[in-house]
Amino acid sequence: MPILLPSVAPPLAAWLNGQRLPREQLPFSADAIDAAIQAGVICEQPGLIKTARGWRCVRCGNDDPRLFASFPCARCGVDCAYCRKCLVMGRISACTRLVHVSSPLPQERCTAPLAWDGKLSAAQEEAACAVRQAVLDRSELIVWAVCGAGKTEILFPAIAAALEEGGRVCLATPRTDVVCELAPRFQRSFPRVPLAVWHGGSDERGRIAPLVLSTTHQLLRAYRAFDVMIVDEVDAFPYSVEPMLEYAVRQARKDRSSLISLTATPSRAWQRDMARGKRQAVTIPARYHGRPLPVPAFEWCGNWRKRLERGRLPENVLAWVRHRLEQGKQAFLFVPHIDELEAVTRLLQRVDSRIVGVHAESPDRADHVQAFRDGGVPLLVTTTILERGVTVPNIDVAVLGAEDRIFTESALVQIAGRVGRHAAFPGGDVRFFHHGKTTEMVRARRHILRMNDEARKRGLLRP
Repeated sequence: MPILLPSVAPPLAAWLNGQRLPREQLPFSADAIDAAIQAGVICEQPGLIKTARGWRCVRCGNDDPRLFASFPCARCGVDCAYCRKCLVMGRISACTRLVHVSSPLPQERCTAPLAWDGKLSAAQEEAACAVRQAVLDRSELIVWAVCGAGKTEILFPAIAAALEEGGRVCLATPRTDVVCELAPRFQRSFPRVPLAVWHGGSDERGRIAPLVLSTTHQLLRAYRAFDVMIVDEVDAFPYSVEPMLEYAVRQARKDRSSLISLTATPSRAWQRDMARGKRQAVTIPARYHGRPLPVPAFEWCGNWRKRLERGRLPENVLAWVRHRLEQGKQAFLFVPHIDELEAVTRLLQRVDSRIVGVHAESPDRADHVQAFRDGGVPLLVTTTILERGVTVPNIDVAVLGAEDRIFTESALVQIAGRVGRHAAFPGGDVRFFHHGKTTEMVRARRHILRMNDEARKRGLLRP
C-alpha cells in the first residue's frame, strides 16, 4: 500500500489542502486515503464527539441535543446519530470520518499584487495602516466605519502585504449577494492573483486560492487554511446571532493568523469593550467625501396599521412619497413585514405604477433591484432585506412603522446609511415615520450624531 504514496499523496494533499471534509467526499480511493493517513500526510478525526451533554459536531460545533437525530445507517449497520445543524452541507454522523492535511501546503508569494491606484482619505489612510499592521502582527482588530466610509478600499494595502509574504487571505461576509458584488472589484484590483469565490451556487466552493471571497456558511468547509481572515458585516444577520458561523471562522484560520472584523454598527457589548481597551479597534467616523452623515428626522404618523387595514396610508407618508415622485428623486420606503409591504405597494402603485415592492421571498427581487439601480423604478418598497448592500447615488429613505421591534438600532443606522453615500450627492432626507418613538430609534439617531461629532473633532469633515 505505501507504494501508492509517491504518486497519490501529493495530489491528494493538494486537493484537500485547506479543507476538512468527510472522507467519502474525496475523489480518491479508500486505499490511497489510508496510505496518506498512514504516512502522516493527512489526518483523520470523528465527525461527532460524545460529550456529557450528548454529541458535539466537529464540523459546525453544534452541541444542542435538540439538533441531533438518528437514522438506520447502512455504513455502520446501527441507528447512527447525525447533526441536523449543518445537514444542508451533507450529513455528519457518528461514523463519519473527517480528513484534513497535517500541515497546510505553502503558498507562493505574489509579486506586486495590487493594481488599484485610487486615493484614500485621511481617515481611510489611518485605518488602512492599522489594518496592515494587524495583518503583519497576526493580531485581531475591529474596524468601526460608518456606512459609505469605503471599508473595502482600506483593506487593499493589508491584503497586498499578506499576499507578498505568501499568505492566504479570506474575506467572508454573511450574504451571497455581497460576495458576488465584491468579486469583480477584487478581480480588477488584484488582476494577477488567483481568486476563488465560495457561495452556495458557486462551482469554486472549497478551492483554495491565495485570495478567497466566501459566505460565512461556506467556511464550514475550511480548516486552518487562512493567514488573514477578514469578516465583513459582523453585526449582520445571521452571523450576529449564529454561533456556528463564528465557529466556522475560527476553524478556517491558521493557529497564527490575523482576524479583521468590519462593522458599521457594533453591538453595545463590543462598543463597551472597545472603550475599555479590551478589543483593539480603529474608527472611521466620516465618509470618504468628508460630508456629515444625514441625521434621521422623526415624524409621527398615527396608527398606520389601522389605516392600512382600511386601505389607506397616513397623509404625511403619502405626501412624502408624492414629493419624491414630483422631484424625480428615487427613494426607499422600508416597512416591517411582508404582508404590510404588499398592502403598501398596492396602494402606492395607484399613485405610480412603476413602484414595486421586494422582500426575501420575492421571485423577481434581483430584477426589481437592478431596475431600481438603473433608474427605472422611482420608489422601492422593501423590508430590512435591503438595509445593506444596495447603493444608489441620489436617494432619500423613509421607514414606515419605525417603532416596530424589527427596526433595531443597527438596522436603522444601516437604513439611514443608504443616503448621501455619493460625493456628488452627499445629503438627502432620512425620515422615520412612527406611532411612538422607541429606544432603538433614539439610539440610532444618537449613534449617527456621535459619529458626526467625532468626525468634526478629528477634522475629517469639510468646512
